[in-house]
Parts: sequence; C-alpha cells; structure tokens
Amino acid sequence: MITSIHSDALCALKEPYLSNATTDKLFDQAMREITDFHCRYSPGYQQWLLANGLQQTDIAQLEDWSRLPPIFANYFKHRLLLSDTAADALELTSSGTGGQKSRMRYDDRSLKACQGMVDRIFEFYGWHTPDTPCNYLILGYEPAGASTLGTSYTDQFLLKYAPVNQVGYALRHNGESHEFDPFGVIRTIQEFAAQGLPVRIFGFPAFLWLILKRMRELNYPTLQLHPDSLVLLGGGWKTHHAQEIPKAMLYRRVSEQLGIADERCRDGYGAVEHPVPYIECKHHHLHVPVYARAFARHPHDFSVNAYGESGLLHLISPYITSSPAHSVVMSDRVIVHRAEQCGCGIQSDWIEILGRAGTAASRSCALAASELIKGN
Repeated sequence: MITSIHSDALCALKEPYLSNATTDKLFDQAMREITDFHCRYSPGYQQWLLANGLQQTDIAQLEDWSRLPPIFANYFKHRLLLSDTAADALELTSSGTGGQKSRMRYDDRSLKACQGMVDRIFEFYGWHTPDTPCNYLILGYEPAGASTLGTSYTDQFLLKYAPVNQVGYALRHNGESHEFDPFGVIRTIQEFAAQGLPVRIFGFPAFLWLILKRMRELNYPTLQLHPDSLVLLGGGWKTHHAQEIPKAMLYRRVSEQLGIADERCRDGYGAVEHPVPYIECKHHHLHVPVYARAFARHPHDFSVNAYGESGLLHLISPYITSSPAHSVVMSDRVIVHRAEQCGCGIQSDWIEILGRAGTAASRSCALAASELIKGN
C-alpha cells in the first residue's frame, strides 16, 4: 500500500543541509507523493484539501508548499489523526504530568525516516563517536516502565551515538512519579568530571540553569569536563519563562562552570507533532534541514510573511505516512532568516524562535517537567 519512493530518497539524503535544484525537485516529488498517499489512506484528508480550495489533482503541479493547508499542532491534543498504516504503530505523547496531551503514532517507516535525519545531522557535526565512551546526564525523565513520553523516547535514542559508560537523570522516579533531584545531579557531574570521560548533557535548559545557579550559590568549585563534551538542549523554559536567560548567557555559564566550549553547546527544536530535528549550528542558529521547509504565517490572515517578519511557525516535511501531519502549524512565534544571514556556511534557511503564541500556556513535555522544579 505504501508508495514512498521519493519520500524515502529525500529522507535518506546523507548531506542534511544540501540545497540545490536537485534536492528542491526531490522535495517537491516527495511532498506530492505523501500528499497523494494521505488523500487515499487518511480518512477525511481529501475533504480537508477541498475545504481549503485544493483538488487532489492540483497536488501534481504544486510547488509552493505554503499553499498546502496545515493542521494546527494543538488539534492533535483533541483528536488522534491516523492513516491506514497506524493501526499498530508506536504512540507517543507530548506531556507527562496531566493536562492536554498531543497523541501521535509513528509507523516503522516514519519513525526510521526521522531517526535517519538525526543520524545524518550527528554525523555532519562529528557527534557520532562509536569508539569513544561517554557519560550522559539527561536533564529529563528517568525511564520507568513503558513510557510513551516523546522526550523520554528521544533522550534514550540519543544514547546511541557514543557508547554509554554511565547515565544520570535530573528527574528521578520515586516509584510513583518523577521529582527533580538537583543535588543528585551535582554529585553526578562531579563524578563525571573525576572520571575524565566526555560528558553529553541532553534535555531541558531550565534544569541546567538551575543546577549551575545552585552550584554557584553554594560555592561549588568550577569543573573542567573533557573538551569533547557536548551540551544539546531542547524543550524551552515554559512555566519558568520569567527566569529565562539568553542562550548566550547560559552557554557562557556552562563554559565557566563546566569547562565546555561555546561551540559544543547547542539548542534544538522539535515536537512530538513534528519530530524533524532542527539543531543549532556553531553560530547558534536553527537551520532547516533538507528534509523540511519552514514558513512564518501572519496570525490574523494566515498569509506567509517575508523573511525577517515574525509569525506562526509552519513546518512541512514528507517524512510521515502514519498521520496527515506533513504540514503543521506550531504554537511558536518565529522569524525565518535567509542562510547568508548566518555565515556558518550552511546553505539553508534558519528559524529564530521568539516564544509561544497566545495568552494561555500550552502544555508540553517541557512545561510538565518544569513544574517539577517547584519546591526544590
């Protein structure tokens, strides 16, 4: 049933930021292919196109993919949208402690497509080091049973790129729930420093900032972690937005207190509704990989904004067959910039995240996790 020749070829491109006429053509072919698939095998999707002025036959000539009607990511908090391939697919959610959860299913093909993207981005930056054991500090949830939480799944997946010596977690499971363990994290970092192996720190930036802040307040000595250590953050600050600091300041404190160089500190963007990886370059800009396209849409009339103008983030990628989530609008405000405005050498657009849109806080993994800081 699945016909995904062009989509599979696009998602298998070894150069994650390659941008030329050939890759543009392949992207168009893959989007036509996946859109046609969902017209056939995702109940209601063809009607969705019709309601937005597109016939299924129009897709064969479509090149401006901002015209493809998106689904709001928040809609996935209210309804599970599935194709015929999703019956026994892996289900992941966006929130771990109450509140509304986005529920998404990923069939084997879709999951492997996204995981392959991460593989190639880690290879691109030189972070796949199969001969170098590392210690890991996960600023997220300690596994407990069969977790369906999207961030937990991602954190465990990221352990594959360097052999695991030891793993520590910021959110420890106490038998019933998770709780933040700041002093346990500090002890873990000190142990890792003494061992002398590279350390990889993954997870929520609010936890890292709180740890660094506590270490300085209590006059803990500065540490010098292995120069090949890596910090890769994601998830934002959510309920601790009032305490949010500029990324440059956070990276500087990481360098001062843990000895990890600025260029080894990166942030990432992703969501359970759209798990395509957007990872900072050495200049700390979130470049759009060859597997996707990004637009900023005006919140009032939904028109596509020009480069440099802020709007709602519209993301497009033909990776997914298990749900018609190949065109989604996130609840984040962004500015899309041209590649040359970065200067790192990557020839693809990059997105600047300005924050959440709307007045009510949207629940997510990071929001749920950040609530566990309270009282610690």
